[in-house]
Amino acid sequence: MGTTRLYASVAAGGFRRYATYRTATAAGVFTNTVFGLILAYIFIALWDTRPHLGGYDQSQALSYVWLSQALLMVVAVMGGGFEDELIERIRTGDIAIDLYRPADLQLWWLAQDMGRALFHLLGRGLIPLAFGALFFDLALPADPLTWLAFLVAVALGVVVGFSIRFLMALSAFWLLDGAGVSQLTMIAGVFCSGMLLPLNVFPGTLGEVVRALPWSSLIQAPVDVLLGTADPLGTYAFQAAWALALLTAGRLLQSAATRRVVVQGG
Repeated sequence: MGTTRLYASVAAGGFRRYATYRTATAAGVFTNTVFGLILAYIFIALWDTRPHLGGYDQSQALSYVWLSQALLMVVAVMGGGFEDELIERIRTGDIAIDLYRPADLQLWWLAQDMGRALFHLLGRGLIPLAFGALFFDLALPADPLTWLAFLVAVALGVVVGFSIRFLMALSAFWLLDGAGVSQLTMIAGVFCSGMLLPLNVFPGTLGEVVRALPWSSLIQAPVDVLLGTADPLGTYAFQAAWALALLTAGRLLQSAATRRVVVQGG
């Protein structure tokens, strides 16, 4: 089996794995929809008071709510992907088996995470967004090319999100228990991705900082591409730069961790 076919098979396996959790998926769709309703009415009240807050009109703000709910699990802002399993395999020593596979550790988990993300986009993302479009006045584009540009930004956001969580998981080689780092990563993701509030409304230096951090690639960047409030090429360059930097850091940390396994395991 060629390398491309191998990782395509891993991605397909990741898709099928999450597709088996039908009850959890239905519960997740319900949760995202309810949370979207709560946020939508909060945003309506907020934008009634402050029209054009953050450069959005109310329709764009409501679109932001439902798009962020659609992307929440796709980019795994709060975790819930491969990282818990990888941390457990590091803790138990089963990671040594993974390192003997005829496949790269980082690319293996990336392929699996892309399969997971595709399932969540289709299985958990579309229904809340359709519900929001049915009951609220959303500013969703009709141009298919804009949607295609959005999907490219989503894919890059998934890679950035994976890279952050991969680094977090590898910390277990030294910390043994990655729970603390996982919690910190989740908090940073919730605050800095735009999950709860568009980063454009953050004032002054704080806004500049959070928009420059990699987490802004997860939700803020793709949504702005779809709403037409950001240049797609500039957004892609920003996301790709963070993806490359974080993947490189992950590669270096993986190499250091592999040497650690060899030294300790003989």
